[in-house]
Amino acid sequence: MTDDHDGVPELLAAWAFGALQPADEKAVPLHLAGCESCAAEAERLRETVRLLDVPPGTAAAGNGSPAARNGSAAVSQNGSAAAVTGAGSAEASAVGGSGPAGADGVLALALRSRPALPQVAAHAAPYAAAVAGLRALLREVDGHGPWGTPVVHDWDVRDTVGHLIAADEQLAVRLGLQTHTPPSRITEDTPWEEAWNARTADVIAYERTRDPQETVTAWTERAAALLATPEARDPERAAHATTLMGVRLPVSDHFVVRGFEAWIHTDDIGRALGLAVPPPPDAHLWQLVRLAVRILGMALGPTAPPVLFAVTAGESSTEWVLGSEDEAVRGELVLDAVDFCLLVGGRYTPDEVPKGVAGDEDVVRDVLERAAALSWL
Repeated sequence: MTDDHDGVPELLAAWAFGALQPADEKAVPLHLAGCESCAAEAERLRETVRLLDVPPGTAAAGNGSPAARNGSAAVSQNGSAAAVTGAGSAEASAVGGSGPAGADGVLALALRSRPALPQVAAHAAPYAAAVAGLRALLREVDGHGPWGTPVVHDWDVRDTVGHLIAADEQLAVRLGLQTHTPPSRITEDTPWEEAWNARTADVIAYERTRDPQETVTAWTERAAALLATPEARDPERAAHATTLMGVRLPVSDHFVVRGFEAWIHTDDIGRALGLAVPPPPDAHLWQLVRLAVRILGMALGPTAPPVLFAVTAGESSTEWVLGSEDEAVRGELVLDAVDFCLLVGGRYTPDEVPKGVAGDEDVVRDVLERAAALSWL
């Protein structure tokens, strides 16, 4: 990148999480040292990260995949850890004045002065990063569109945040947190799909009686409480299994599911507002992919005609054989990692998703349809 203003704003969130590309690690702080508007925005994003307890370096740089395909860049879920407090500040002068050396010193000072933050375990990192990305995006709502902007299903922006409150509640209650207002009317014998839809409807109806910022605050507090649970910090505590949404998985996997849904709905809101939401960082993206492949394999079962399934992300690629272990592979399917997640998330149909297919097309079609049927979002 150059050291002019163009190109810097879309890198600020990445800078706030600590995941700039190497080529930008010096140029961005240098620009911030002389640009008050970018420095102020960087400080705001740093505060968002601090509030969410996301430590520096938790996220890795994104892969530039096709998820960020709508409009100009606005909010990143992968970025850096600290921000310059202002151009020409006394702190900047004390560290080393102007020029690259001075800019590096300002960054070092900001990193040193940043309060120590509690760590989350790797299984909760995708959720923490997705929450941070959505918080940053929601700060942009007033400037880019009203809270009543239609998003997905029959939900507007506030409704979508209300849905996330209800969605997070299932795991939160299992981990000892309180239910949200209004009290839940779901009974133990209610089928999970019915329970999921009913609780979402109740919470959204309640949140529509409140100011949108109260809804955002409620969701933020619930997310922060989830990330503060021992299960978010300790892999051993998160190893026990529980059944949510009809699937019995370790709590650690349910945290990955929460990250998956938070990112999907962040992307929904971004598209509605015309703001680009990049995909999760590669490390988080592969966590989502691996979990989705496992659940897809369970849905297909051990007797389905075997398909060689390859998922790609940039220059990385991983393959699985789904279905029967007793037959020769009958079909091959290749999907981009983000496209696969959007398919599982219900944002692509089997016909729409970009794909590579070889062999028995009917067998591959069954895999695509099973993947799309996994969506509950």
